[in-house]
Amino acid sequence: MMLHIPGVLTPEQVSAIRARLDQAPEWIDGRESVGAQGAQVKRNRQLGEGTPLALELGQMVSGALMANPLFFAAVLPLRVLAPYFNAYAGGEHYGLHVDGAIRAQRGGLPAVRADVSTTVFLSEPDEYDGGELEVVDLYGTHEVKLAAGDAIVYPSGSVHQVRPVTRGERVASFLWTQSMVRDDGKRAMLFDLDTHIQALRGEHGDSATTVGLTAHYHNLLRMWAEV
Repeated sequence: MMLHIPGVLTPEQVSAIRARLDQAPEWIDGRESVGAQGAQVKRNRQLGEGTPLALELGQMVSGALMANPLFFAAVLPLRVLAPYFNAYAGGEHYGLHVDGAIRAQRGGLPAVRADVSTTVFLSEPDEYDGGELEVVDLYGTHEVKLAAGDAIVYPSGSVHQVRPVTRGERVASFLWTQSMVRDDGKRAMLFDLDTHIQALRGEHGDSATTVGLTAHYHNLLRMWAEV
């Protein structure tokens, strides 16, 4: 399931993050964070992993995501990997690849199974040409280029790429989440059910029907969740 989540970060938060990133000394070659296969197709820059600035800004992004009801309902997060920050300019790109299934964490924390990938855009679409995130699934190729502060979530097992940036600079944050429900189809069913429950509650208030459907939702979650 792919989902556009608007306004994860406020304009003020985007401006604050961009101002800090514009003066960051810790940008490194993006190939340092991938394996041999990814290194063949990845050409971009990243903020140094685990640096004080990366951790500080990452907490802002992950905190905003965890406080977003739409993100929580769609992803059902169990563990969230510390966000990364990257930049593309001058033809930089990241060719077709799939994200690794298991991501290590620093500080002795347990590894994260990458179920859901998230990109939070930090550049406005008119700031750069190219740079579309392309996600390939059974239904074709989907191009994503969102407003600054918006996020896209999609299954980490999807083949995807970032097209070359031919003008300006594309800046974004990205991260992986281990969901309580590892199967994407089951997560999509739960999200759809939750969305309809919320719509019914908004139209009719709490009733025997909404309570019954809520019980159904939680019993499915109880059946499928791993915590």
